[in-house]
Amino acid sequence: MVKKEELLKDYEQAEPRNVSKTDFPPNFVFGVATSAYQIEGACEEGNRGASIWDDFTHTEGKIIDKSNGDVAVDHYHRYKEDIDLIAKLGFDAYRFSISWSRIFPDGLGTKINMEGITFYNNIIDALLQKGIQPYVTLYHWDLPLHLHESMGGWLNKEIVKYFEIYADTCFASFGDRVKNWITINEPLQTAVNGYCTGIFAPGRHQHSSTEPYLVAHHQILAHAAAFSVYQRKYKDKQGGNIGLVVDCEWAEANSDKIEDKSAAARRLDFQIGWYLHPIYYGDYPEVMRNNLGDQLPKFMQKDKELVRNSLDFVGLNHYTSRFIAHATKSPEEGSFYEAQEMERLGITVASYLLTFHGKFNIFLINFLLLISRMGRRRGHR
Repeated sequence: MVKKEELLKDYEQAEPRNVSKTDFPPNFVFGVATSAYQIEGACEEGNRGASIWDDFTHTEGKIIDKSNGDVAVDHYHRYKEDIDLIAKLGFDAYRFSISWSRIFPDGLGTKINMEGITFYNNIIDALLQKGIQPYVTLYHWDLPLHLHESMGGWLNKEIVKYFEIYADTCFASFGDRVKNWITINEPLQTAVNGYCTGIFAPGRHQHSSTEPYLVAHHQILAHAAAFSVYQRKYKDKQGGNIGLVVDCEWAEANSDKIEDKSAAARRLDFQIGWYLHPIYYGDYPEVMRNNLGDQLPKFMQKDKELVRNSLDFVGLNHYTSRFIAHATKSPEEGSFYEAQEMERLGITVASYLLTFHGKFNIFLINFLLLISRMGRRRGHR
């Protein structure tokens, strides 16, 4: 019996069971998670600058139902109510992201927007008053539009400098109370869906054989630069932890054939290895180097030194697993998938949970506050 059949049989025969908090270690943390563009709204309030997602969602044909984050769930005006909901549900932590363009409307870091600082200070203080620990993400895909239009955004290495300034400002402003930081959430999604398939902001696909890898390269350097400035200026005084959150579909070989097993391993290297291998080993996975050649940027020696071991924890967002088979030509569009020489055949076991692993454990359910508001239509006030 091949491995695929064994897995499916085990899944079908598994006995259903209830899961409770007592099944987890005493120090396990349960929380909820959101991202700024998905919930804040108030897109033109508080001196906020536009982000690439504002531009993307307002571009004809990009969003099927033409929805956008102009109002969203109006968290900007109703954050106190939202925090009350989190407390009533009994959660211990809240992971949210800061909108870069609320701190620096043009992204350049020349003048701090104090209205943005005040907004996030209010959220952090309200959380702590309820006994809820803030877990803060610096970047959840919403790049200031000015940085994209004026210099190419993540395509330009100068972005690393601007991200470091932004991160430094957040550490200085909030780090006395925030002890758990995520630099970038799911950078693969930005690189692939933003610059290969074009289904995410900024919607680029014209140079899909090179741009995703350049974007990823600069994201890794930006993460490392933020980690470095925290270590130099804030670690001793604030005592916080900094990590990177990656996402990965687990790849299970479709059969016991060597070629399918190799394809599954290759699939993992092109996902989680793409970002973590440079941090742990100083360079991209060998299979990526072999398959992509000059399409994959090279780390200079000083960059390797910056990147190596630049985290206190690794966050893993896992949504599903897939069976993987070797394929000389991928049926999926985009050079990112073609280079992997594999085919995704189906979903094994779906997961709707966000899980963290590191020096601390946190179990985050992707609740987005919308479940607690079902049936309530949000209006701008």
